[in-house]
Amino acid sequence: MPNGMKDNRFDCVVVGGGHAGVEAAHAAARIGAKTCLLTISRDTIAKMSCNPAIGGLAKGQIAREVDALGGLMGLATDATGIQFRLLNRSKGPAVQAPRAQVDKYKYKAHVRALLEQTPNLTIAEAMVTQIVTERDAVRAVMCRDGRLYEARVVILTAGTFLGGLMHIGAEQFPGGRLDEPAANELSDSLRQIGLVLERLKTGTPARLDAETVALEELEIQDGDAEPTAFSFMTESIDRPQIPCWITYTNQNIHSLIRDNLHRAPLYSGQIASTGPRYCPSIETKIVRFADKDRHQVFLEPEDEERTTIYCNGISTSVPRDVQDRIFKLLAGTENARIVHYGYAIEYDYCPPIQLKGSLETKKISGLFLAGQINGTSGYEEAAGQGIVAGINAARKLQRKEPIVLGRDQAYIGVMIDDLLTRGIDEPYRMFTSRAEYRLSLRADNADRRLTQTGRDVGLVGEKRWSRFQNKLDRISALKSYLKDPSNALPDRISLWDQLRQPDNPLVTTLSEHPDVKNMNLTGDVLQAAIIDAKYEGYLTKQERLVANLKSLESKRIPEDLDYSSILHLRPEAKEKLSAFGPATLAQASRISGITPADITVIQIHMKKTISKIK
Repeated sequence: MPNGMKDNRFDCVVVGGGHAGVEAAHAAARIGAKTCLLTISRDTIAKMSCNPAIGGLAKGQIAREVDALGGLMGLATDATGIQFRLLNRSKGPAVQAPRAQVDKYKYKAHVRALLEQTPNLTIAEAMVTQIVTERDAVRAVMCRDGRLYEARVVILTAGTFLGGLMHIGAEQFPGGRLDEPAANELSDSLRQIGLVLERLKTGTPARLDAETVALEELEIQDGDAEPTAFSFMTESIDRPQIPCWITYTNQNIHSLIRDNLHRAPLYSGQIASTGPRYCPSIETKIVRFADKDRHQVFLEPEDEERTTIYCNGISTSVPRDVQDRIFKLLAGTENARIVHYGYAIEYDYCPPIQLKGSLETKKISGLFLAGQINGTSGYEEAAGQGIVAGINAARKLQRKEPIVLGRDQAYIGVMIDDLLTRGIDEPYRMFTSRAEYRLSLRADNADRRLTQTGRDVGLVGEKRWSRFQNKLDRISALKSYLKDPSNALPDRISLWDQLRQPDNPLVTTLSEHPDVKNMNLTGDVLQAAIIDAKYEGYLTKQERLVANLKSLESKRIPEDLDYSSILHLRPEAKEKLSAFGPATLAQASRISGITPADITVIQIHMKKTISKIK
């Protein structure tokens, strides 16, 4: 064994310091695994290579869920946010979601500081080139400089670095992010150990020098007067709020882009892989929505000092000269200096049907995948997978059953189940419409859904647990008071039933009710009771649906089940079920093309098989 090799022995190695990697490393280390986070550079830990924003519709719910489980994203957002907004405030709580612009420099510094304070966690700089296996199990990772890091579990969170190829017009150059190298050797290693890799594409817009943008001429978008925190540990946010600005493309810009489509990698044939449908480039918008006269562009500051501006809504990979002319034609940016140009990036990913629900690969024991390597897009989706992978890697070391969040428990559970059962042919993005139980999967109640799970696995500490218990006690006391008819004299209709009535003014005046006011309750406690009252009937119906689903979820399918041997199972079903390898009958039922009749055939086969064994 080479000198110093004993210093490179860990329980868990996390490869990649992006949003999936930091949550994975933090979770595994907090639970008790001796963990090493390997990153190309400490300076790029939690780097925001795209929009420096956290949250949004459905994404805000995931960020809250990561926090409720004991993760870092919410804490870092509250500490470094520069604009906070609660989206869909005028709609129901089920589709409301927090969003925040953050200072991208302070965000990554804050996350790095939190990691450096985490017991059992070592951060090292290295470029991983090989996953070392023995008998289809992880043994170590090899670095480009020859160092070997031994570990019993490895979590790979490679982002867009695997085979990364960047495009600006006809220019092509390897890279995982701007000014960072691609990880081509690691892609080769994954293929060598038996994993299948395919290609996806994403992109990012130009950044502008804020001092050269005529912001005073543009429409202002302010944050909320009373910011909504991301972390359940944050009592209030007193950071200064910085506005964003809105401008619009115009017909001159559209004509310019149409005239240069033959120079755009997406339309010249230079890029063949699939990009994100719900975050298209400006050239795709102009082709797809040819009847639109203009498209909205949000100019969002990337830091508290307003050094640079992120141009949200105008992602592009057209040549530099075309980008120069676009901003000459865009209101407010006529004299702007481009700090760096927009680009597209193609990268390798591992189709997630190769994973178990724990995010461990089926092929290699001890190898977990999280983030964009699984075909997702977005910081929040990555963080949600990262914390689950970190928890389950630690539990594997403890010889405990993995935590698999259900579709009725969390948006994270919906996302992972979608990845396992629906296949990926474009970057996956979470939406509220993907969650059939979204009435109960709200941003406001993420702590009530998941803090107990975080506590059970060893990730939630005493301070968070005590605060959570205190909140539950206060909610319970308030609900008991509201349901007591004697507190609603003279009409004898309980305050609880009044809250359930449509448009009852008590919803907005409850905090001023004398007895309630004397309870000195915080806003989140009042909100929880009000929402529980308004949604009570709907949630009762939903609970019955969940109960029916649980019967199928509890029926596990043997990992070695040979679908080709099942009589009366359709050939298409045999092919799809063999490819996806569902863990339960419920999961099998969600695979596209699988019918209720197929599920019945499998159930009958399983019953016969079990009876023969007995």
